[in-house]
Amino acid sequence: QSLYLFEGMPPPPAGETKIIYLRAFGGEAAGASSLAPKVGPLGLSAKKIADDVAKATGDYKGLRVTVKLTVLNRQAQIEVVPSAAALIIKALNEPARDRKKEKNIKHDG
Repeated sequence: QSLYLFEGMPPPPAGETKIIYLRAFGGEAAGASSLAPKVGPLGLSAKKIADDVAKATGDYKGLRVTVKLTVLNRQAQIEVVPSAAALIIKALNEPARDRKKEKNIKHDG
């Protein structure tokens, strides 16, 4: 059983940095199925990265944020790149909401 997406495909050369951007809901594990084609060929586990993204985006619970994955030597650094909208909503100190149940919210400071 191979970790790689394509059989026999070697991992990228040592010392090469790959940068991957993805959008995820803060505090939730990003779908491992959508991560697998992006991180599989780099020799990384999609499930582990999804859990790490959920941990890193905990401050933005329920908000959609961009996450920057920097992969070097099969080690992933996770960096949250919040959009202006995410920063504004976070600055309003609104209570956490369940995005599946509560829709069309008025954001008044």
